Amino acid sequence: MAGKLVHFEIPSGDTGRAKEFWGSLFGWEFQSWDGPMEYHMIQGTEPGGGLMPAQPGQSGLTVYFDTDDIDATAGQVESLGGTIVMGKTPIPGMGFFAFCKDTEGNDFALWQSDESASA
Repeated sequence: MAGKLVHFEIPSGDTGRAKEFWGSLFGWEFQSWDGPMEYHMIQGTEPGGGLMPAQPGQSGLTVYFDTDDIDATAGQVESLGGTIVMGKTPIPGMGFFAFCKDTEGNDFALWQSDESASA
């Protein structure tokens, strides 16, 4: 189903401190991702989640919404008055994401699962 919330991310200025906070608050456990950037998957949440270092100026959670066709949905974002902040980007073996803003300036992301995605 397109539009389903499928993932969330928590940006952090100090990932150790943030993992301690969220782990103590909800009992979450984290599994570090072995990739090109620091990323910690939150275990046992629905939808899935992750915690990573914040980018400059980043605050607040990012939510990812599922789509069957990221290109078409990104086009709809723009035609409805939203903005594509970062276009279709692959995560090899998993799928594609794109960062967007709605008409009110709220950040969100699109996600298309596709195991054939490559760098």
